[in-house]
Amino acid sequence: MDFLAELLSDEQKRKQLFPICQNKIFLAHASVTTLPWVAADAMIQFARDSAIAAPDFDAIQATVAETRRVAAKLVGSTPEEIALIGPTALGLSLFANGLEWQQDDEVICYLDDYPANVYPWLNLRSRGVSVRFIEPAELGAITPELVESALNDRTRLVALASCNFVSGYRIETEAIGKLLREKGILFSVDAIQTLGAFPFSTEYVDFLSADAHKWMLGPVSIGIVYVRKECFELCRPTLLGSTNVKAPGFISQQTIEFQPTAQRYEPGVVNIPGIIGMKAALELLLQAGVERIAEQILHTKDRLISGLRDLGFSVLGPISGPNASGITTAKRENRDMRLLFENLKENNVVCSLRQNRQGTQYIRFSPHFYNTEAEIDCVLEVLAEVLRS
Repeated sequence: MDFLAELLSDEQKRKQLFPICQNKIFLAHASVTTLPWVAADAMIQFARDSAIAAPDFDAIQATVAETRRVAAKLVGSTPEEIALIGPTALGLSLFANGLEWQQDDEVICYLDDYPANVYPWLNLRSRGVSVRFIEPAELGAITPELVESALNDRTRLVALASCNFVSGYRIETEAIGKLLREKGILFSVDAIQTLGAFPFSTEYVDFLSADAHKWMLGPVSIGIVYVRKECFELCRPTLLGSTNVKAPGFISQQTIEFQPTAQRYEPGVVNIPGIIGMKAALELLLQAGVERIAEQILHTKDRLISGLRDLGFSVLGPISGPNASGITTAKRENRDMRLLFENLKENNVVCSLRQNRQGTQYIRFSPHFYNTEAEIDCVLEVLAEVLRS
């Protein structure tokens, strides 16, 4: 029996590893995750050690280096291409601000992505960059064909989210990236809504940013920033300090020479407690196996969608296939979705209330691999009871 199957069959072990399960049904991993105990305990232990002993800088540096290796394994890169910084918007802003833009360069992005992956690019208009928005027929439904049709001779970079945070539409990053690589166009990915839930490869990605606080099950304001090594010289660091610029013996030099790896994007002391928590969470994900995690998430999604439809809900976005994600967003006609959301909250179900650009409200469920069928059935029973009342 593999780790994931054993966890789901042992309720006591599941509740020990994920203490939130002792009193709530947590289905909000597309928002801010609850921490697994291994991540919380690792940070607690570090804080206690920091209170009673002097910092062991050699041990800290070894932990940071190991975290780079674990993060690289998750995204299919080398450790040298990984910077450990967050939130997601910080990495995306470093990409947008670090490239040397020319007048009439063009960026293509999507207005209905999360604002963190819109405003850094929109801000480039102040530097003479043309910013155009891709326009899918359905919320988040960005296909390789749609991307290709939007390109022109001025397009220098395409910036997309790996999954739409409202509809749950998961884009085909590999196909889109391969298309762009063949055309010499840079590809930036906000991967926060899929990294940790689905396998991911950076083979055809130039830039990636994802905070750990969603599907990676880590703390907030620490994450993975990936820059393809061939792009180091293209993307100049815009935050400078004592660690990313060479300063032997902490003595400032008269010239700026950046570190030869992605550490060039880390200007100062990194978030050590966050890194320690993220490392523990990432190791848990790799122990479970990301492919197995994806299978379990989609299995849970099937059960959830089936039950929601039986209760008269309509579901936004893809329900199966390569574009399905861990996000299931639903609404029921002629019902107050905020009231349904509050009823779920009162019954210890943690989910999210979201809306589209037109103001239509939805309830967004985002279960992870450790959520059980029994929990999903309980959520459906709560909804059924509320609808009967």
